[in-house]
Order: sequence, then C-alpha cells, then structure tokens
Amino acid sequence: MPWSLYLALKQLFPSGRRLSFFTAISVAGVMLGVALLIVSVSVMGGFGREIRRMIIDTQGDVQVRSGAFIDNPEEIVATLADQPDVTGVTPFAEGVVMLQYDYKPAFPALQGIDVDRVNDVIPLNDYIRVGTLDDLDDDSVILSAQLARSLGVHYGDTVEVYSPLMLELMKNDEVMLPTELRVSGIFEIGHQALDSSVVLVTLRRMQELYGLGGGVHGFNLKLTPGSDPDRVARRLNGVLPDVAPGAFARSWMDANSDFLFVVQLEKNMIFFLLMFIIVVAAFSVMSSLLISVVRKTREIGLLGAMGGRARDVALCFCYQALVIGVGGTVLGVGLGMTVLHFRNDLIAGFTRLTGSEEALRRFYEFSNLPAYTSPGDLTLIVSMAIIVSALAGVIPAWRAAQLNPVEALRSE
Repeated sequence: MPWSLYLALKQLFPSGRRLSFFTAISVAGVMLGVALLIVSVSVMGGFGREIRRMIIDTQGDVQVRSGAFIDNPEEIVATLADQPDVTGVTPFAEGVVMLQYDYKPAFPALQGIDVDRVNDVIPLNDYIRVGTLDDLDDDSVILSAQLARSLGVHYGDTVEVYSPLMLELMKNDEVMLPTELRVSGIFEIGHQALDSSVVLVTLRRMQELYGLGGGVHGFNLKLTPGSDPDRVARRLNGVLPDVAPGAFARSWMDANSDFLFVVQLEKNMIFFLLMFIIVVAAFSVMSSLLISVVRKTREIGLLGAMGGRARDVALCFCYQALVIGVGGTVLGVGLGMTVLHFRNDLIAGFTRLTGSEEALRRFYEFSNLPAYTSPGDLTLIVSMAIIVSALAGVIPAWRAAQLNPVEALRSE
C-alpha cells in the first residue's frame, strides 16, 4: 500500500476510533445528496415508464390515421396484417358525446372498438374491473371507473347518449331520440385522465352514432417484441397510399413526442438541480480538507523534510476525498433504494397525517407512486458523485503540495 494512501486512511479513521467526526459529516453529506438524487430521478423515471406503458396499452405500437374517415377498413386491415413485424390490427372510431344518467350530464370521449380484434392489440381484458368484454354488444357500453363514480352509475344501469349527429338532423327539422345503452362493464387503467373521460362501445354502435356508415377513423397496430416502431411506421407509409390515400402511420413515440419530451425535460432538470446538493457536499469536503492542511502544516513539512515528494503529499488529500466520495455514494445508493422500496408506505403515512388522501387521488395521474431506476441513470449518478467528490480534494492537495518544508516546519 502506498504510504500516501495509508496516511490518508489514518487521518480519516484515527487509531482508537472507528470514524472521525469530520469523516462522518462529509460522508453523510454525500450520502444524502446521492440518496435524494436517486429517489427523485427514479420517481420521474417511473412516471415516464408508466406513461409509455399506458400509451402502448391504449394506442398500440403504431397508429394509422387519416384526415377523413376511412371507408374500406377490411381491406386495410388485411393489408396491414400482412406487413412484417405486425402481429395484430384493430380498427377504431372515436368522438365526443354527451352522456346522461339521472339528469347528470358528462362529456366523455367515446371510442368504438372491434370486440373481436381489440385484444390482439390492446390488453383491454386486463383493465376491466366489473363485467367482461364479452358482455359488450351494440346495446351496451363500458364506462371508465371515475366517470361511473361521478355519475353514480352501476353495473346494469342504463345511460342516455347524445351524439353530434343529432344536432345535424335537427338542422334539417329531423328528430333523433337519444340512444339508451346498458352499462355492461367498468374499466380502470390507473391514469386520472383516462379513467375519468373514456367510454367504450362497439364499432358498429359508434358508426351509427356518428353516421360513419362502414367507415372508421384509424387502426391500432401491435408489433413483435423488439421491433422498431419508427421503422415499421416508415415502411407502412410507403404502402398506405395504394390502399388508403391520405392515411398515414405514426409510431407511439412520434404521436406523443411533445408530451414525452416534456417528461424527459422535467427528469433532466430535476437531475441538474439536485446535482447541486452533491456539489455543496463536495465544497464541504473541500473546506474540511483545507482546514486539515492548515492544522497539519508542520506534519506536511516533516513529510517533505523526510524526502516525501510533493506529488505524494498531494495524493494523500486526493485519496481522502476519493474515499469520502466512494463511501458516501455506496451508503447513498443503499439509502435511496430503501426509500424507494417503502415509498408508497411513506406517502400513505404522510397523507394520513396531513389528511390529504383525497387531494392526492384527485391530482395525481397514477394510483400509486411509480418508480424505475434505469441502469444508465444509476451509473451516471454514481459516477458524477464520485467524480465531484474526488475533485473536492484537488485544491487542498495543491495547497499542501505548494508548502515549503522549511517554512512549514516553522509554522506554529
């Protein structure tokens, strides 16, 4: 072991004591910074991962749309299903309607689905909490959970649906009565927006409500695992003009690029801002080491007088900063992972103490606090913490190396 490393360890861990006060405070500063950074970045990573999963589960990997409705869906379904990497295709039609129950109105998004094909692309059965998808027919509807609660609707009740087609008919002095549909199921995805504003009906019923005839608004596609959605979308855009002029394919990433950019930007900003906590901890380490240089001026001069090179004296302080950085980072990773493991329990306890359970459910976009620590994020945090902490020893090391042995020995 080099004597500079041995001396650094002796200063950090003096004989007779497991840990000096200076070492404990310095390690704790780095540990708290690393733990907070891991928890914050992991929570933001969890939000991003949940959003991506929900987008794919509700829209598929690739979505085909058109500026107008598409009137030859069966031909296009056959064409899309024959394309490489495509494992499932389901058509859909969508729009906004007024839903009324017991004189209480709501204005949800109505989506018509092909009951026979939808589960090839979207795992809808996994989200239905009451009833089954097999119960959905042309005279029934499946409501999202929060929408059903807000209207006071239960399984088996009948709701009235008013579509924009009714307004068009009224312009021509025609009368169209509201459509009465039986509630055959309730689904819950776990996302605030989707669980409060979506209603599912059969594709035929949606076509009737909007006067689409046999047309649809688009298609959701499921791809083989590992396929590149952007590459598949580009290939489909070369095929679609022959069967559906005006139609275009977009990957889920392209269709939601603005939203995903905002999520990633928030995550990067949190990382950047919380990195200053580790920087502050590093300045604390540097200050302590500078004080140590002043207090041990005579000892440093004695090392020089005994033949110690200035480089080795400098390395002694660099080693101290590095050991503090590594120790604080390791403990910080352990603390951060522990907090993430018990995050929902901690939040539940906090909300009970503050009485904010209802506010949390209302404003949070997810039922539970998600968290995901990617290997890349963890590697970056650990690397940055160790590097910044090690750099904190550079100035004290330079100051110690510049001391003249003769002048240092005269120091009082």
